[in-house]
Amino acid sequence: MILFVKLLLAHLLGDFIWQPNSWVKDKEANKHKSVYLYLHILLHGVLAAVLIGDIGFIRYAILIAVTHGIIDLIKLNFQKPKTKRTWFVVDQIAHLLILIGIALFYHRNSIIPLLPCNDCWILITGFLLVTKPASIFIKTIISIWSPESQNSHQDNSLANAGNYIGILERLFVVCFILTGHFEAIGFLLAAKSIFRFGDLKEAKDRKLTEYVMIGTLISFGISILTGLAIQALLLQLP
Repeated sequence: MILFVKLLLAHLLGDFIWQPNSWVKDKEANKHKSVYLYLHILLHGVLAAVLIGDIGFIRYAILIAVTHGIIDLIKLNFQKPKTKRTWFVVDQIAHLLILIGIALFYHRNSIIPLLPCNDCWILITGFLLVTKPASIFIKTIISIWSPESQNSHQDNSLANAGNYIGILERLFVVCFILTGHFEAIGFLLAAKSIFRFGDLKEAKDRKLTEYVMIGTLISFGISILTGLAIQALLLQLP
């Protein structure tokens, strides 16, 4: 289980945290001719090898890098503007299935323990998951809806404020679950609703209200599921 957690952490770092938007745009424009595609592939292989820390895992790290590149190339060549959301989900599922398969076939312990405790790996991966990866997932899912009044109400907002607020609220929710304060999640949701009420009332746009509600509920859902998953994994540790 810890092996998969480490591989998942490597995937999150390589696919979301350490992949700039400029890389993504260049890959979509140039596909197999993009140098950033191959840097991206190399990054995934290196991250997997380093985080596992076993010389015997290098061949599996190479396998992860190669399969990651193949999956990305398939997505880049077949996705269209209208199907980007579908291919994003298919792409991530395919990557996760590869990682699960490798974790099931590889049973050695890491020779180089980068962290002294297994629960550290679970906590780091869980908290990282609800930051930028969750933001990208939510943005991709709700991009099918784009209320007209949304852009007109963003001019007076701080740059990327909504993104950072979402990340902070998800981190808070995970912390509340891990500390057993489930009631605090309700207070957090109520507080956000109060602050949002003024904007939504002023907008007088039902589509915008529904758009915000969907995004908020998906965000809280991801963080709650992540918090519960971290709890379950920690309880399984010896």
